[in-house]
Amino acid sequence: MRISKKVLVTFVTCALAATTSFSTLAATTLKLSHNQDRNHPVHQSMQYMADKVKEYTNDQVRIRIYPNGQLGTQRESMELLQNGALAIVKSNASELEAFEPAYGAFNIPYIFRDRDHYYRAMESDVGEKILAASHKKGFVGLTYYDAGARSFYANKEIKTPADLKGMKIRVQPSPTAVEMIKMMGGSPTPLSYGELYTALQQGVVDGAENNETALTTARHGEVAKFFSKDEHTMIPDVLVISSKVWDGLKEEERQAIKKAAKESMQFHKTLWTEMTAKSIEEAQSTMKVKFIDVEKQPFVDAVKPMHEAALQNPVIADYVRGIDALANTQ
Repeated sequence: MRISKKVLVTFVTCALAATTSFSTLAATTLKLSHNQDRNHPVHQSMQYMADKVKEYTNDQVRIRIYPNGQLGTQRESMELLQNGALAIVKSNASELEAFEPAYGAFNIPYIFRDRDHYYRAMESDVGEKILAASHKKGFVGLTYYDAGARSFYANKEIKTPADLKGMKIRVQPSPTAVEMIKMMGGSPTPLSYGELYTALQQGVVDGAENNETALTTARHGEVAKFFSKDEHTMIPDVLVISSKVWDGLKEEERQAIKKAAKESMQFHKTLWTEMTAKSIEEAQSTMKVKFIDVEKQPFVDAVKPMHEAALQNPVIADYVRGIDALANTQ
């Protein structure tokens, strides 16, 4: 039975209040919600961060992690966080665009030349400004986590934008993602990630776009046998904290949390590399998924107007220019 959002808000708020009351006598405990399982690199990275926060604050701040969407879906958790009913949530730049437009800069297809450029942007002043931009919206970004490059997968090869014509492609609820698929010639279909396996199996959608790990962790390789590596976007996961909670912490506690969060991003980088390699091997050997290397330039050309439009958008233009400027630096 699905718990209503109102009941969920009440439950989490009461639980947080109880924790906060106890923490006046002991440590401050911050609840962290995310939708992955305990074996996923992002969970392990956040646990690493939690351990470091405990160390750096001499056990005065603790982070309690709730995986597998125990406290609601990713979007529900964001709404709870804005209300102050949750302390920390793992989301991603695509979904956060609806809450804070600055994150839209990360969602522009082919804005990153390669993984090094991607990391330079996340670690730069531009990346930090985007994390800080949402304070008045009820949350503050702490750090980014690598979520790989997103490509198309379906039951046919997608080598050119023309191959997408007439195909219903599942996308995240992001205006930028919807526009990208339209410009490439496909039919964008926003859909919950949890519904995607069945949607692919039953033909509700013809394909999807994500990184290689989706083939194995969500078993999408069982129902989509071709992974076409066009690598159109590299959209980071983002760890965010409630502005109300953040402002209520001591300055030294905020510094400790920020330091631990940054260190966890580097810890995650290695884990993500290892997981991606394992997922590709498993998808090929066990699920018989065929990986297709494609010529990217036709896809780049198809969405070039999106980059040009972003440079004219006063909300994200400065961020986009900042990211572009990092393309060829070392």
